[in-house]
Amino acid sequence: MTDPTTVPVIIGVADIRSGRAGAPASPRDPLDLISQATIAALADTGIETIGSRVDTIYAVKTASWSYDDLPDLLAKRIGADSPRTWTSSIGGHWPTALLDRIGSEIADRSSSVTLLVGGEAQASLNALTKLGVDPTTRDWLAAPGGPPTFTSDDLGSPEMQRAGILAPTRVYPLFENRFSYDIGDSPQQSREYSARMYAQFSELAAAHPCAWMPTARTPEDIATSGPKNRLVSDAYPLTMNAMPFVDQAAAIVVCSLAAAIEFGVAKDRIVYLWGGAGATEFADVLARKDFGRSAALKSAVDRTLKQAEVTGGDLGIVDAYSCFPVVPKLLIQALGLPHSTVPSVLGGHSFFGGPLNSYTLHAIAEVTRLLRSTDVDVPALVHANGGYLTHQHTVLLSRNPHRNGYVGDPNPHEIPETGPPMLHGYVGDADIVTATIDFERDESPKSALIITVTDDGSRVAGHTDSNDAAALLRYTQGGARSLVGARISITDHDGRVAVSLKEEVQL
Repeated sequence: MTDPTTVPVIIGVADIRSGRAGAPASPRDPLDLISQATIAALADTGIETIGSRVDTIYAVKTASWSYDDLPDLLAKRIGADSPRTWTSSIGGHWPTALLDRIGSEIADRSSSVTLLVGGEAQASLNALTKLGVDPTTRDWLAAPGGPPTFTSDDLGSPEMQRAGILAPTRVYPLFENRFSYDIGDSPQQSREYSARMYAQFSELAAAHPCAWMPTARTPEDIATSGPKNRLVSDAYPLTMNAMPFVDQAAAIVVCSLAAAIEFGVAKDRIVYLWGGAGATEFADVLARKDFGRSAALKSAVDRTLKQAEVTGGDLGIVDAYSCFPVVPKLLIQALGLPHSTVPSVLGGHSFFGGPLNSYTLHAIAEVTRLLRSTDVDVPALVHANGGYLTHQHTVLLSRNPHRNGYVGDPNPHEIPETGPPMLHGYVGDADIVTATIDFERDESPKSALIITVTDDGSRVAGHTDSNDAAALLRYTQGGARSLVGARISITDHDGRVAVSLKEEVQL
């Protein structure tokens, strides 16, 4: 029998929402939201003195406001006596990565009771900014802490900046369009697949008390562009893009099984953390070999399942980090599940809301609640994604313990740089590896982002002007065919490229 002092379990969860889309609440700072979620999660354990027993507090970094040491501020509010504290860097993978780390620390007895917290107040910050109000005049901490700061390096590598391949709304469509081509879907079929999935996501969000946009949508609503659902890229209209302007927070309480028994936690309130695995690809997207698959995601999933001795078909619940449709599609593929799978318990970033780095904390909370409500002996998988499909981490939770206790590997595997060499100043022919078109607010083509391969196997990447983008859009014949594989002539001027199709466009 596994020593209960080394078995990690979740005993308390909570998540909150302040206001919602179309119905804003009074502005609140992230620390206030996270404190409310934490107090609710501690209460969810049913143990009055649990706050004083917390020995470790991990925080997923808040992006909407800066704190030098949010966990320490939180410790003072809950009466925790000098706990170890740590705050992550930016990245949506951190909730599962930190949960796995907590499981490992409980397994080696270096921690007994741990809090994992996170939250965002971007909706509040935007509201105050529009009013011209300094948040510090509304009791938002200026020191330690203050407004967030970002640099161009946060958006992408120098090669990506040169090519104009920056920001999630531009990069993820490149993955989507290549993935769809590789599985044999036309752009139109790809959008229909995304819309069917996201319609089901919206139904989940409509039933969730913390969802930011709790309204069910039809596949037709989601797939069809228009004044309230403008095209952002050729792959995704607005409703398929993440909604980061939310006020949401979540907290998780994890301890050893021995501590849970000591506290008197009811058996039906305990959820077992089996463990997981993570992997990281090269941060420079243009240095990767493939755009239609994620080697990091495949590695994380395969190792998570292998360690636990289960398969994708054994899972009873699956939740994907759903910032854009290609991510849950890739997870479904990695698990070997059918396209009809609905890999969400929340509704994704578009409908539940996308509190940036802490989204998956809400998924962990909801999966815990779902597992508590069933006696079915099947594990649940929770997935998180950071960067541009850069960081991947998955964990398994279950109503029952794994026979080997904690079976995770919290240290991510590094996927080596595998892409071909980049060429600058190239003039000549090339084949499109992947491409996307982004649009102005009036839905006129703005530019095309293109990654190509030359005949000698080198890579050329860049962005076009609006005229070339319009020509490339016509080539797709309304989504009937993909730009991937098209033969073009390309001239690179420091990342700004001029292109012409070698095949005549059929109008």
